[in-house]
Amino acid sequence: MAAQKPSIPEGDEEYSLLKDLRISLEQKDGAFSLCLWIYLSNYTLFPATIIRQTHPDTDGSIPLLALNEEQKLMLFPMLFLHEEAPQPCNSASWTNVPCIAADTEFPLGKWVHVGCEVATNFVRLHINGGMVGEKPLSYSSTKDPDHEGVQKITLVGNDGGDQRMQGYVHFVRTYPMPTSISDHFPKNPPLELSIDSSSFSENHEVEESGDGLWSVVGGKASCRRNFSLDVILSDALGCSVQKEMELFAFLVYADNGAPVEKPKDDAEAPLLISYDGVEFPSSDRPIKLINGRASFKLKISQLSSKCENRLFRIQFCSPESQSYPFLEAYSRPIRCISRNRNSRTSSMWKKTATTANQHDRPQSSGPDEGSPKVMYNNGDGHSEILTPHVKYSPPFKRVKVVHEKSPMRIYADGFLEHLDHGCNSQSLTTKDDGNVLRASLRGRLANLERTESIPSDSESVHARNSAFKSMADLKTPISDFILFKFCLGGIYERSILLREVITNASDEDITEFAQQVSLYTGCFHHRQQILIAKQLIKEGNDTWNLISRNQHQVLWKNAAEEIEKKFMKISNCSSRGLSDQDMVVLQRISGCRDNITRAHFDKMWYWLYPIASALSRGQIKAMWECTSPKWIEGLITKEEAEASLSAPQELPKPGNFILRFPTSRSWPHPDAGSLIVTYIGADYALRHRLLSLDDRVDKEIKRRPLQDLLLAEPELSQLGRVTRQEIQTGGEI
Repeated sequence: MAAQKPSIPEGDEEYSLLKDLRISLEQKDGAFSLCLWIYLSNYTLFPATIIRQTHPDTDGSIPLLALNEEQKLMLFPMLFLHEEAPQPCNSASWTNVPCIAADTEFPLGKWVHVGCEVATNFVRLHINGGMVGEKPLSYSSTKDPDHEGVQKITLVGNDGGDQRMQGYVHFVRTYPMPTSISDHFPKNPPLELSIDSSSFSENHEVEESGDGLWSVVGGKASCRRNFSLDVILSDALGCSVQKEMELFAFLVYADNGAPVEKPKDDAEAPLLISYDGVEFPSSDRPIKLINGRASFKLKISQLSSKCENRLFRIQFCSPESQSYPFLEAYSRPIRCISRNRNSRTSSMWKKTATTANQHDRPQSSGPDEGSPKVMYNNGDGHSEILTPHVKYSPPFKRVKVVHEKSPMRIYADGFLEHLDHGCNSQSLTTKDDGNVLRASLRGRLANLERTESIPSDSESVHARNSAFKSMADLKTPISDFILFKFCLGGIYERSILLREVITNASDEDITEFAQQVSLYTGCFHHRQQILIAKQLIKEGNDTWNLISRNQHQVLWKNAAEEIEKKFMKISNCSSRGLSDQDMVVLQRISGCRDNITRAHFDKMWYWLYPIASALSRGQIKAMWECTSPKWIEGLITKEEAEASLSAPQELPKPGNFILRFPTSRSWPHPDAGSLIVTYIGADYALRHRLLSLDDRVDKEIKRRPLQDLLLAEPELSQLGRVTRQEIQTGGEI
């Protein structure tokens, strides 16, 4: 028997309101399968019926699909088919009916695929292609052979009259038994509009508070700051969708979604958009989706203080489509503040960055008897005297402080470049007394927990000037337009450009391009990310083709084995692979659940490959392969490291430290593949420092193992241990 298409409103066969759903059953034996996509709004109240069973010979109705008080989906027995079915006239009898209840909460505000198998002796419930429950039932035989009980049943969507829910359905089909619901799952998935969370990490002008609010500097033109958000159109399986569509951005109130009014005494719109360097009211300038993505560069001219301190949201929608909630995207609640509100940590550090001469530049302390001494401001209001000969240029960039009062960056297994070579650092002359790392630690300021839009900790104004002087000596077939676009772009834009560049460019062209980018940005750490781009993409394609075998998605547990094999091959570490806990972290980074798609794989691969590449060389590989003691515990999260160092059963010990890879740094970020030292400071505060890996190994550091240099640091005294089995990680990783 062919699949039956239920009746839906005329003129709209893509999506329909749940309340308009009508399914007339025609199976004589009563057995059938029902497959559909369901979207329930965030305002749904529980318990609530989703689909009801009605019959012309009975008064009232009984549920087929419902949500219980715990927001879990339930599948009930069938009227006139199962003896356990409840009585339509007695809603109190529903509570004791044997039914299937899912183990997890039904997600709201997103599409969920639901499959129901109804047979004479059982019912089964499927969610997103997987079976979540089965219930044996008793067949209810009727004495009247001509009785058409099941055939006259109509399945009706909740009409919403009780104001308990607003729902939508998509691609509703009924099939005869038996059928494969897992085959229906990947067919014709619905679309969703969402904000790319990774684009938020590039917003160094946006501060996120602990309660999830965004603080944005806005107001008058001389004060407000740009911030950018990427909106993506994808299907419910997480795959990007290429569709002709224009999107608008609007500033609305977070509490009721009403548009923010234009100030009477101000001619500017509350939300502005930058397009080709020119600002427009956001409502006048749509942005087209390109490859399923639209990038918005925005400014807010209206302050929360002028709107009774109400919070805002950015709404993204298309006027070409109907007002479906799943085709609209909203930012988190935003508090728009003026620049003189210096309570924000990032504002303070922005001031530090723009007045680098006062805060970052070594200052002469006057003549002395010995070699010249330098007064150095360490960022927390105290100055220290450094005696090595220093030639220093201050970093010129915005930084964001999360935990640190004195953010610093450790350079290990790398070369501290001379200023004349285009990198913001210092040439140090120091005895081999174990304090090479200490000198470099005190010699640079940077924030470890900054956002990814900051190009690198090595950039400087002087480096950029020297870059322009050297550009005439370099020629490359890669156009200047691509070069400048790469230098000015964010992480996502750079990844797209690198994909285009490596398609036709030779290895020599890519090397020259990497050198030019390093000169223009003043940061040589971009070089490594560019040089590994071609191999990263090739290895990623080969690995995915091997895993997927031309399938749209595969089980994560099947992909994990091949991912580990590739990791060991690229890292050239035959003695140590990835543990089960490491694979859990990789799964979280990818964003997948039981199944992994190409989009999930790429997200994971861009983070893992730079780590594997870093492990293939130098002292980091030796530390990874060392298991007694285990210097690098594995792919651990920030929460795991912090919780292990501050375990409740032990008193925190200053100097205890753990090495980890930062999960917020993915290719082509210049710090991708680096190591972080998480340790307990002398004040018992948890701190995080970044070890920057570089190909050009400093002779002073190369002579001694990195382990010895770490232990020679005054702040680090003992390697800590990770108790992963006791930690429930969550939030930022």
